[in-house]
Amino acid sequence: MKNNKIILLIKGCGFIMKYQEKSFTPELKAKIQDMESALKEHSKILLQENRFIFEEKNLEFHASLDVDGHNHFQPGYWSSIVIGVSEKAVPDSDLINMQLITIWKCVRTVLGLEVSTNIPGSKIIGMFVDETLEELKEELREYIEEFLSEEY
Repeated sequence: MKNNKIILLIKGCGFIMKYQEKSFTPELKAKIQDMESALKEHSKILLQENRFIFEEKNLEFHASLDVDGHNHFQPGYWSSIVIGVSEKAVPDSDLINMQLITIWKCVRTVLGLEVSTNIPGSKIIGMFVDETLEELKEELREYIEEFLSEEY
């Protein structure tokens, strides 16, 4: 059986596994949903653990699971964990620092380029983060530690 996964390095996203449409299975969907759920819960824990540290610096800490789309295997679906910091003294201020980790992204491509319409010859592919849950948790922890070590 031909392996339909390709590992890529995407700037800022770490390693991802690329899945062809014929590899979209209920097992893959369950794997994606498990990672999304685990990181959503972890983001809640990060908020609780770090809220007071950031408040002391007059900063607001944000952490959430962001999802665009409804069907994991339809182009346009994109899930990511986002953590960031904004100034507490400025209501509705933009994030002054942010870390985004894409969990799953489903796109339509032609010749390797993402397209938004169904062009003859286009293919649907999915990209899944190729890091373990523990590696992702560590990456988020390191981001927080690095941010807190800087002067703001």
